[in-house]
Amino acid sequence: MTDNKRFLLRRRPEGAPVETDFELVSDAIPAPPAGGFVLHNHFASLDPAQRGWMDDAPSYMPPIALDDPVRATTVGQVHASDHPDYAPGDWVMGLNAIEEYSVVVPDGFTAKVDVSAVDSPSRFLSAFGAVGLTAYFGLLEVAKPQPGETVLVSGAAGAVGSVVGQIAKIHGCRTVGIAGGPDKCARLVERYGYDAAVDYRGKSAEQLADAIREVTPDGANIVFENVGGTVFDAELMNLAKHARIVLCGLISEYNSETKHGARNLWQVLAQEATLHGYLISAYVDRFAEGGAQMAKWIASGEVVMDEDIQHGIDNAYPAFMRLFSGANTGKLILALD
Repeated sequence: MTDNKRFLLRRRPEGAPVETDFELVSDAIPAPPAGGFVLHNHFASLDPAQRGWMDDAPSYMPPIALDDPVRATTVGQVHASDHPDYAPGDWVMGLNAIEEYSVVVPDGFTAKVDVSAVDSPSRFLSAFGAVGLTAYFGLLEVAKPQPGETVLVSGAAGAVGSVVGQIAKIHGCRTVGIAGGPDKCARLVERYGYDAAVDYRGKSAEQLADAIREVTPDGANIVFENVGGTVFDAELMNLAKHARIVLCGLISEYNSETKHGARNLWQVLAQEATLHGYLISAYVDRFAEGGAQMAKWIASGEVVMDEDIQHGIDNAYPAFMRLFSGANTGKLILALD
């Protein structure tokens, strides 16, 4: 029986991934290992970090091995089990792969989830998963916003950035978002409650810095960085004294063979700012706490989180590339069935 479709990495991308870097194959559904289970994945998270995992380069996680499926956070139901705590039919979230069935030996990233409390299991890959909690802990625990401060967010229309702005507003901050195109900028203000939006498209770093300065004349107290490149350079020219920079992502750099780097990093020194490299893995043991608060905000309408759900594992490559074209709005998720 060949019923397990798997999206494999066949070669390391050079620059932007092309379709021939991957292959979709069908294998037999595996049997559960001793002390583990087989998870039937229903949804897989598509995230910029996956592009970094495809490179054979030092990082916070080992690279995806060639001929292995592309690593991804998934949510699904236990298909077969040899573990006393995981029974067939249980819903589980964990770090697995873009494949219909995954072999799982539970670790710190594996958790049962209660899908009766949400409108879709995909919520555990967005608002109640690592993405929503990346915004939650990155802003509240790393940046520590104070009422009246200005929070500047790049990639503000994306999954993490849209939530950062909303949480900042809940905590009494003024929010400025950077996004690409008039539609996304309008969405920042009208749907996510940003006080101002700046369109980066068609602007040099210097022009973008001027545009940011118009709406942050006293500088940004907090920068939540998701983009890097010329966008980050423009933000660095608009820091308030003792600003805190949360370096969460550098999506503009991931497909670039020649890295731009931070050319205005000297402003961190000039403004006595703090630059903090941030990974959500540092807060895994507090996910329940963050998830409970996110659930309250979602229920009250204080936070909205949009999902961009693409369908079918056969669509894995074009769905993944939406991350880099800017086509997605909200959290990008692949429905595998």
